[in-house]
Amino acid sequence: MNKKVDQAFDTMLRNWKSMSGSANDDAEATANEFEASFYVFIDALREWVNELDPRPQSLEELLALPVIQEMADRLPAPLLLNFETEAELIVERIIRTEEDKYD
Repeated sequence: MNKKVDQAFDTMLRNWKSMSGSANDDAEATANEFEASFYVFIDALREWVNELDPRPQSLEELLALPVIQEMADRLPAPLLLNFETEAELIVERIIRTEEDKYD
């Protein structure tokens, strides 16, 4: 894995923890910060996957990579489905537009 993906992943996890522990007053701001960091991570992951040789051709191939398994193991359960959904889009070379991203 490259440094950009690792940093984006760590930032996203920190923001998740911050959001999970935020008070009602800060909830919207921390949720927005988490969401932004999640998609920064996904964009970095997409770039990395697109540079792989050979590039995974299915979600199963991508999820079978040890580094991806390690990340999935570190993700909180509520994020796993979103991660897998985005991973599938990466494999299929589909890029979400801003309005298609989760709110």
